[in-house]
Amino acid sequence: MISANNVTYRVGKKALFEDVNIKFTEGNCYGLIGANGAGKSTFLKILSGELETSKGDIAITPGQRMSVLEQDHFKYDDYTVLDTVILGNKRLYEIMKEKDAIYAKEDFSDEDGIRASELEAEFAEMDGWEAESNAATLLNGLSIDTELHYSLMKDLPGPQKVKVLLAKALFGNPDILLLDEPTNHLDMDAIAWLEEFLINFENTVIVVSHDRYFLNKVCTHTADIDYGKIQLYAGNYDFWYESSQLLIKQMKEANKKKEEKIKELQEFISRFSANASKSKQATSRKRALEKIELEEIKPSSRKYPYIDFRPDREIGNEVLTVEGLSKTVDGVKVLDNISFVLRREDKVAFVGGNELAKTTLFKILMGELEGDSGSYKWGVTTSQAYFPKDFTREFDSDSTITDWLMGYSPVKDVTYVRGFLGRMLFPGEDGVKKLRVLSGGEKVRCLLSKMMISGANILILDDPTNHLDMESITALNNGLIKFPGVILFTSHDHQFVETTANRIMEIMPDGSLIDKITSYDEYLANDEGARKRFVYTAQIEEDEN
Repeated sequence: MISANNVTYRVGKKALFEDVNIKFTEGNCYGLIGANGAGKSTFLKILSGELETSKGDIAITPGQRMSVLEQDHFKYDDYTVLDTVILGNKRLYEIMKEKDAIYAKEDFSDEDGIRASELEAEFAEMDGWEAESNAATLLNGLSIDTELHYSLMKDLPGPQKVKVLLAKALFGNPDILLLDEPTNHLDMDAIAWLEEFLINFENTVIVVSHDRYFLNKVCTHTADIDYGKIQLYAGNYDFWYESSQLLIKQMKEANKKKEEKIKELQEFISRFSANASKSKQATSRKRALEKIELEEIKPSSRKYPYIDFRPDREIGNEVLTVEGLSKTVDGVKVLDNISFVLRREDKVAFVGGNELAKTTLFKILMGELEGDSGSYKWGVTTSQAYFPKDFTREFDSDSTITDWLMGYSPVKDVTYVRGFLGRMLFPGEDGVKKLRVLSGGEKVRCLLSKMMISGANILILDDPTNHLDMESITALNNGLIKFPGVILFTSHDHQFVETTANRIMEIMPDGSLIDKITSYDEYLANDEGARKRFVYTAQIEEDEN
């Protein structure tokens, strides 16, 4: 068990958390949720001891081992993949290395023999003989091929390092497991494996994630951070949402009844306070009035951007025709003779592990790359807005947000542009922020503003949910569901894909295409091999961080 006892944490004069009391018990998985900036990652760091509290303390059951998903992808560059995972149990790793050093001595002494015997006993107690096998099982479950297990970490691409660090956190059956965004940069297959691992994990898990489907699948409880307090709910994310909305509704209804009672009592007092025969009743009602207290209903600190894509013109019947499109990148054929025709009602999710192929296809359709062979043709009534996977260059500028968006706006009016920015959570002075200093989530909201202001009737989005908080993902999800035009998109958010797409396309590792008019869940249910095929390839993009 791990608990926070009267914990307060201050940043300068501001209290990020104040007098927090919460217990996380064995056998439960807790989803830690809250608005962007509410302090989810900070609270995990307080629990892990990386940050000290301003007041209060963190208590852990004596003898229990805590494991944390680390974010430094370069920390273990000089270690092998297998050693990095075993380092998840630092004491076990130290024993292994000390044993190896003793046995490597040419002048093996009696003292060395005694020490080796002590280490062997401790090693056996910690199930050390199974360490490499257990580490390999975790790596294979996360689709890290066996031939990479003895490679150095520095030789792995960024997304593969993320998986190794996740395996390191899971290694050795820790008593308390802290996971901050564990599904980031994972393919669908790895996410599915992690879901099953956590469902079957018998100890304490506290996880931060923006993936609603993932939280619903693995969490037994939800810990909601709002206004520096943490409220615990039994149940997953959807249960929390329904419960919290119901609680607010009940409080409002209770207040309404109290307000009606207050009005009734005030009218009686006003009418009869001067009447001698009714003075006792009036006095009694004054006392009753004084006892009525309205519930304080604070508005949530969560902020939802207003995302609404409105096409300037209706799309015609001819949308997009792709014929025999092929493309080779760095000697690997990522698109092989791909053909398809889009209809005016299509919302297409491109799924599967072949990330480079999806990004390459989008770049070709937007004219940023040329195919090696084949062709594509957009309908004359179409206009496209594009959200690229890598948008680094777009924000390598000292321009303000307002000036930048003005360059894409058909209406050259500051008030008009500021209106768009305000709806996307850039009110007032935030509009003069420099592009270069924006956070990942702010950059995504800027790009979505650019897409909205374009009035396009076709949206192409390459992994738009990657840097967004839960509220922004929900707003984007709802905006796309309402959008009357055509959408082509990728996302690792299961719920986002399932609720948005009515057509699924999977580009296979060999560059061929599977095309189904169906929902995402039906696609997975009707194709047993689909999830197994969603495996990372060597061509996956480098970690953006």
